[in-house]
Amino acid sequence: MNSGKDVLSVIRESMPTMSKSHKKIAAYVLDMYDEAVFLTAAKVGEAIGVSESTVVRFAMALGFDGYPEYQKALGECIKGKISKMQKLDERYGNSTQSEIVKSVLTSDMEKIQDTINNLNADAFDAAVDTLLSADTVYIMGLRSNEPLAAFLHFYLNMIRDHVVLLNTTSTTETFEQMLRISEKDCFVGISFPRYSMRTLKAMEFASDRRAKIISITDSAYSPMNLYSSCNLFARSDMVSIVDSLVAPLSIINALVVAMCLKRPEEVNKDLKTLEDVWGNYQVYLNDEINFINSEPILNYSLRKKEEKKNE
Repeated sequence: MNSGKDVLSVIRESMPTMSKSHKKIAAYVLDMYDEAVFLTAAKVGEAIGVSESTVVRFAMALGFDGYPEYQKALGECIKGKISKMQKLDERYGNSTQSEIVKSVLTSDMEKIQDTINNLNADAFDAAVDTLLSADTVYIMGLRSNEPLAAFLHFYLNMIRDHVVLLNTTSTTETFEQMLRISEKDCFVGISFPRYSMRTLKAMEFASDRRAKIISITDSAYSPMNLYSSCNLFARSDMVSIVDSLVAPLSIINALVVAMCLKRPEEVNKDLKTLEDVWGNYQVYLNDEINFINSEPILNYSLRKKEEKKNE
């Protein structure tokens, strides 16, 4: 194995060329590496439904002489992550609160700028068109990615019909909710390290049903790209005990804005209907701002369409 890379990085980079059974092992290790490090090859195989010998061959395919050497390398990788956390404590241990917030915000700004620099415009355009044209859109993001999935679901539901947020604790329940997914539908998988094996399995199921798949993840080495035809990358590095999801949220926000601009009449109509409902049922107080009439993006788009008609 390349001594300059940790075992998790090697697994991510090797996944595209792996066999189906080895991909299952790789996804499991990337998702559960802090538990997998303590498991024998037999236990890993039992957990995901492959043989012990397949797990051993997986380790050897990564360049190790056997499973013990691979397990040791995985342990060293986890120690390295703990060491990073200790260094983080050393870095910020004597900082003031204002210094910490400036440092974290600066880091987030860098992630957004890096995401801008590496954004694939064609993939973004394809994602917008796919989300608008699909019969049904299924969205899945688990653990720390749940807020991202919920955000996309909330706003996409205001733009179009038939949007399903998949959020279960069981892979079986996920498949039950996706039972009718077909080639006319779209699946959006959102996952950042640690990658979710449940999300990956759902993407595999959607791929088998020939649905169009969009992944929102961190890099070309993410296992989420295995089944997707449209990949949107956003940087998400760990700054403390939490992942930074600022750049991924900005990508999702941009998707929502782009979709609104493609369907300004429908969105404006739905917003007005919502405002009537809120007023009739006293959802908000009377002093709430009327955001529809002051919405610059939708109004601008509608004006441009009107100007084209009059030309």
